[in-house]
Amino acid sequence: MEREERLSRLVDYIVANGSAHVEQIVETFEVSPATARRDLDALADQQLVTRTRGGAMVNSISGDLPMRYRTVRQPGEKSAIGAKAVSLVTPGEVIAFNGGTTTTVAAYEVGVATAGDERFAGSVTTVVTNAVNIANDLIVRQNLRIVVTGGVARSQSYELVGPLASLMLPEINIDPLFLGVSAFDLEHGLFTHHEGEAAVNAALVSLARRTFVLADSDKFSATAFARICAIEDVEGVVTDSGADPAVLDELRRRGLEVHVG
Repeated sequence: MEREERLSRLVDYIVANGSAHVEQIVETFEVSPATARRDLDALADQQLVTRTRGGAMVNSISGDLPMRYRTVRQPGEKSAIGAKAVSLVTPGEVIAFNGGTTTTVAAYEVGVATAGDERFAGSVTTVVTNAVNIANDLIVRQNLRIVVTGGVARSQSYELVGPLASLMLPEINIDPLFLGVSAFDLEHGLFTHHEGEAAVNAALVSLARRTFVLADSDKFSATAFARICAIEDVEGVVTDSGADPAVLDELRRRGLEVHVG
């Protein structure tokens, strides 16, 4: 197991249990006591846990993890979703991504496609995003024009939020929006963890001609705090092969396009 993946799982373990002792970490993650202590020190330095005598405990921000500790989850599924998202892009469009682990992977796949896929040769595709990490990843791609919304950057998600974003967004058009979510609730709609992100994401949905939700299969059983929009406000969903067929059938019944990567 790579260290970044182990650190991500270790944070999850501490959040789930409230605390962890070095001996528990040694047994659970099959590492040496010295490695366990170094891992705990690294997480404490990032203020993801609070170091205690002989272990660590959850702190007030551990449930809202910076993205670099979450991107390792379900990497195969996210890559499949990203590849499927590329097939939904028409060269020369104005496409948009909000922040999130799945949209970050999808944006990367779009960048790779614009550099090597003949479909994109001779055209410039515009990418609008409120995620500074996505803009940073894509700015080197010569066939992409990158537009970043205004706002204040959140360290947990790298998303720009706040009233500055609302000044720019009404002035632009978006063809497809690829929307990452924290939870996909069949009854109540689409959710994220932060109300500021939800507000900007909702504005992007209102501007887009088409919105495709990028959601790996675990999002259909997740819960989150802030509502982005209703399911009826989006045109389709792109998910992975682990999604419950009954859920996908219900989405089709409700008129959504369903794409499985």
